[in-house]
Order: sequence, then structure tokens, then C-alpha cells
Amino acid sequence: MKPSLLDFRLKELQEIVKPQFRAKQIFGWLYHNYADSYEDMKNIPKALKDELAKKFVLNPLKIVNKEYSSDGTIKYLFELQDSKTVEAVWLKMKDAQLNDSGEVIQEAKYTICVSTQVGCKVGCSFCLTAKGGFSRDLSVGEIVGQVVALKRDNEHKHNRMINIVYMGMGEPLDNLDNLSRAIEIFKEEDGLSISGKRQTVSTSGLSNKIDRLGEMDLGVHIAISLHAVDDKLRSELIPMNKAHNIASIIEAVKRFPIDTRKRVMFEYLVIKNKNDDIGSAKKLIKLLSGIKAKVNLIYFNPYPGTPYERPLKEDMLAFQEYLVNHGLLCTIRDSKGIDISAACGQLKEQGEFSKAKERDHLSGKIEGEA
Repeated sequence: MKPSLLDFRLKELQEIVKPQFRAKQIFGWLYHNYADSYEDMKNIPKALKDELAKKFVLNPLKIVNKEYSSDGTIKYLFELQDSKTVEAVWLKMKDAQLNDSGEVIQEAKYTICVSTQVGCKVGCSFCLTAKGGFSRDLSVGEIVGQVVALKRDNEHKHNRMINIVYMGMGEPLDNLDNLSRAIEIFKEEDGLSISGKRQTVSTSGLSNKIDRLGEMDLGVHIAISLHAVDDKLRSELIPMNKAHNIASIIEAVKRFPIDTRKRVMFEYLVIKNKNDDIGSAKKLIKLLSGIKAKVNLIYFNPYPGTPYERPLKEDMLAFQEYLVNHGLLCTIRDSKGIDISAACGQLKEQGEFSKAKERDHLSGKIEGEA
């Protein structure tokens, strides 16, 4: 696979492209104009474009499928240079606000959910991504390219605010070196200028790498995929918990540098008859004592073949009410894209299934002709 121009920060690109002002122009084409080909770069000399094209691809991924939800969510399937696929999601968080004359006084707010790996090593029992196993880490450019592609596809101007959450396919901290470089590229003032406070790293809880991320001081938020209040259940849901148990995660979170105005997000995937009872709510309050925390309750999104079920709405509300009444800030995440392939990895699995059917059909046809 060729490296991509999206792999580089501006100062790194200036080491590759001479004179330096050309590098800045190219950086602008990438992140302000979302150039999709070298031909788009109108003010760059042809000789330079030809030279770069021999060494670097412009976009390391392409959109091969999209699913649209009635709530404005768009789920994307990307194909990479080696034909592997990953997903990203365009989430509409707030509608635009209009005045009495119909003029926009506040733009709609969006979040992009980004993948960091092809597959995942963590092996969560509730996660569809885990069923396909782990293939490889995404490169820096493949992480960055997802955001550029979604902004381009939705005609979202480079200077419009966007939030990024690294909680698509893969465990972000398992690809920390490439993740941190992507975070820095997004922060570039001459690029998309997405500050650290608008980027959230969601992790299953690699406690040692939570510490390492904190030491990098990237200014990002962290979200912990907790999902259980005792090690027995968490090890069933997240086998990695045997190496990074709840106690080690909580201690790492306490060491993580947090903006004093912000809270640590704890994601709690609620599964019917597994962790949706008031007894679990009581343990959660005790567990997070002393942490400036916010709990985000998430409905489990069922997918074909899963043994787990979506919790009842009344149980979710009772769980939330108990936490709030005992002083813990708690929200229930609106289920986005529930009418499409909402589970992470579902669109990819459908694509793989379709490919397998096509191969089987072709194989049968060839055998019949032989």
C-alpha cells in the first residue's frame, strides 16, 4: 500500500515538499477544499503533482456503501487500498436553529464516529466487530481520511465545528501511536482546526495506555466503556478485563489530566437482565465515588445472532433516576440510526456476507460450466 498525504502534519509535509509554501498550499487543498484527486489542485505545478502521485495516494479509502437513517444518521462503509473495509458514522446531534424569518442563527451540530482498526483484538461478547476478528491497525491517513471524506460528502465546510469520537471499529488505545498523530493533524490550525476538547477517545479500558495517553497531554476527552460494575460480569462482556480489571481502570482515570470544567465520561451499555437492575446502579455509584464523572447509558442495539437483548425503556429510566437521585450526572444516549445497521460492524458484516454469496454463486457457476 502507498502512504497517503493525509499521513503528515504540515511541518512534516514541508520536509517532503519544496518550496515550503507549496506544502502549505497542498495542505489547504487537502483540508479546506477536500481535494479528491491531484487534478483538483489547480495552483500546484503539474511536475510536482506527478512526482507526488508516484509516491503518495491522495485518499487511502473510498466510500463503497452508505445507509441513511430517518434521524439524519448516515453510516458509511469504506474500502481501503488492500480491499479491507471499515465503518464511520455521521451523527446529527442538534438541528439548525432558525429565526422568525427562516434564517439560520445556529448551525446544526454533528459528530463523526471514527474507526481506528480493521476489526478488533478486545473481543467484547456483545460487539459485532469482534466476530470478524482483528486484521490490522489503520494508518494515520486512514483515520484522518474518514473525517475528510464525511465532511466532503456532507458539504460540511472546513471551518464549521465538528466533534470526533474514536469509538467505531477497533480499540483506539491499541493503535495509540497512529491515533495520537491523527489527533494532532486534526488540531492543525492550517487544516481542520479541531481542538482537543472536541475529540473524545473511547476505550475499553487499557489501563496502562490510559496513562500513556494522559502523558501525551493532547487535550482530548476520554470515555471509558465500563458496561459492568463487577469483574465477573465485565470479564464475560469484555475478556480483556482479566488483564485490565475495573480497579486498574479507575486508578488510571484518576491519574488522567482532565479539564477542571469537564467530566470523565463512563459509557454503560445496558443489556436486558444483565446489568439493568437497581443493584447494579447502587454499585456504580460506589465505584465512581470521588471521580467527577458523567454516566452515559446506552441501549444495546441487537443484531442477528446475538444472545443479548435491548433493555426495556422503563428499566433504563429507573436506572437513570436512581443515579441522578444519588448525585451522579447521568444521561441516556439517544439511539441513533436504529432503523439502519446501527450495531458497530453490522454494515461491514453485510458487505462481507454479500461478497461471500457472490463468490459462492460464481464458484458454483464455474463448476457447472466445467
